[in-house]
Amino acid sequence: MASWRTASVTLLSFSSGLPLGLVWIAIPDWLRSAGVDIRVVGLVTLAQAPWSFKFLWSPLMDRYVPPFWGRRRGWMALAQVALFITTLAVAGVGGHPEAAWVVGALAMAVAFSAATQDIAIDAYSVEVLRKEEQGVAVGARVALYRAAMFIAGSAAITLAGRISWSLVVVGLAVLYIPLLLVTRFAPEPEERVPPPRSLKDAVWYPFVGFLQRHRALEILAFVFAYKLADNLGGSLLRPFLVDMGYSATDRGVALGTIGLFGTIAGTLVGGAWTTVLGLGRALWVFGVVQIVSNVGYVLVARAGAPNQLLMYSAIGFEQVTQGLGTGAFSVLLLRLTQKRFSATQFALLSSLFSIPRVVAGPISGFAVHAMGWEQFFWFTMVAGVPGLLLLARFVPIGVKEPNFDVEAQVRPATRAMSRGALTTAAVLSGVAGILLGGLTTALLGAMQAVRTKPEAGFDFGAALSTMFQPASVTDWVTLAGIFIFGLVVGLLTAAALAARSGAFYIPEEEAPPTSTPGAAEAR
Repeated sequence: MASWRTASVTLLSFSSGLPLGLVWIAIPDWLRSAGVDIRVVGLVTLAQAPWSFKFLWSPLMDRYVPPFWGRRRGWMALAQVALFITTLAVAGVGGHPEAAWVVGALAMAVAFSAATQDIAIDAYSVEVLRKEEQGVAVGARVALYRAAMFIAGSAAITLAGRISWSLVVVGLAVLYIPLLLVTRFAPEPEERVPPPRSLKDAVWYPFVGFLQRHRALEILAFVFAYKLADNLGGSLLRPFLVDMGYSATDRGVALGTIGLFGTIAGTLVGGAWTTVLGLGRALWVFGVVQIVSNVGYVLVARAGAPNQLLMYSAIGFEQVTQGLGTGAFSVLLLRLTQKRFSATQFALLSSLFSIPRVVAGPISGFAVHAMGWEQFFWFTMVAGVPGLLLLARFVPIGVKEPNFDVEAQVRPATRAMSRGALTTAAVLSGVAGILLGGLTTALLGAMQAVRTKPEAGFDFGAALSTMFQPASVTDWVTLAGIFIFGLVVGLLTAAALAARSGAFYIPEEEAPPTSTPGAAEAR
């Protein structure tokens, strides 16, 4: 709170956590408690999809500027007004849980508005924070984000049981009013960067701009791999504790209390220490620590009989180290994002970062089934090593502050690829991406089926057939996700070839930075 920049970014993160708690936790709980069919509740949870696909409309927010409050604060304000209205609408149907389809549509509207707000807040954070403020702001953002999720999720459920669902949701809607005031008076970035000149440039430039970095593809692989050990180890913690004989109370305390506060504390400390240690050293130190922390689960598995002190210590230590890594990694994402395309690039990077969380569950279930819990946790530590090897490629050990600046490139006349060649490469790689995405999704589905119904056996053909013959809304969303994955792979391939061959470059005059009067000491 020492700077109005960091204070604004931190307080706005509270606005990001509110709709997530409502859509992910409170609404499904309310519907099921009211007796709504579990199949309908399952479909309502599809309202989580906008957070996964938010990069699809992020170029619009880079290209177009609202007529008030600037490019980032203007979009934040529009999203917060939409969140206020849609949350009130959810409160309006609070007495009619039988209208589950209406609730689902409203939940989707809340989620779309929330994802739009997240794009704008993330882009604003990239542009407004100074380098020395990023670490502290990242930790504080996570703390308020988690606090807001708790208020709109678990606390709202408890309070609704004592008064009424409608009144609780009205109270959540009212919280957006002071947050809108924060948006209104939040400082503008010190450097003003004009938006891309066309929507095509807003889609194309973020890819080319990022891939002009040295070792850009290795950086992307690192973004995917850095938290892989944590994602694998944490994906099945609750079933692990059940198998180890721990009671529901033990599991609730460990995962709901110790885990929550451990993650928040770790992220706060990790963000602050990243500023002290330097980003390069923090990524190395926290990367090693978060891998080694899974040894606590090895000890829990080896203990056999329940040992509450050992289990609480293992989970607390692992969650703190996970927060340390998240703090440093979040600073890395801010540094990697170019300010002129901050909405699209940050949305793409955060989506890539979330993929391991999606695939970790089925992979972990299959691995545990094959090797047992103790060997599985040793395996998760080995799975974290590739991330460190990739880190060494662009941040050697001992480097305090890596340089991610993109140098201007001059278009070479001899080796530039033609637009036709780039288009062909994009189409072929896009098709390959669709096939890869489809095969991977089918494999994960078959692995999940083995874990839930071992008597049915491993049937890859049935999983593949089900995926390409969608029979439900969930199946259609999965299929759409596969085609979107192929689209991104195609664009990424064409952009990589363009950046490397010089077939396309971003002219310096596209986005010349200009200073904002009076912003140098906004406090």
